[in-house]
Amino acid sequence: MTTKSYTPRAGEIERRWYVVDADGKTLGRLASQIAHVLRGKHKPTYSPHMDLGDHIVVINAEKIRVTGRKAEQKVYYRHTGYPGGLRTTTYEDMLNKHPERILRTAIKGMMPNNILGRQMFKKLRVYAGPDHGHAAQQPEALSL
Repeated sequence: MTTKSYTPRAGEIERRWYVVDADGKTLGRLASQIAHVLRGKHKPTYSPHMDLGDHIVVINAEKIRVTGRKAEQKVYYRHTGYPGGLRTTTYEDMLNKHPERILRTAIKGMMPNNILGRQMFKKLRVYAGPDHGHAAQQPEALSL
């Protein structure tokens, strides 16, 4: 007698839509909880080789907070690809210019660095303000 593991088929995957309000939430804690839902680890049918996660819409990303002195000291790095092309941006500048990128960067770092992780990451939508264009999907409020 053999025991077989359950693996959901593509037609059995049920994706839900959630909306998360980032107002007053801590950056790292919120990012790890969102990454958990995007990967589908909150479901009993979780399988590490499949994308079983749900869609997440984050609003009020401009009101997210960080603890300690990270607001003055945190620096984001990127490279242009050219020699000497290292570019730095402080947390405060990023918050003023592109507040949604702060949360997207934190969540992306918590996802798998492969094709599956990039596929899961596409189910994330982040908006700086309280408005979003996904009312037709009837997202449920997700309290994290």
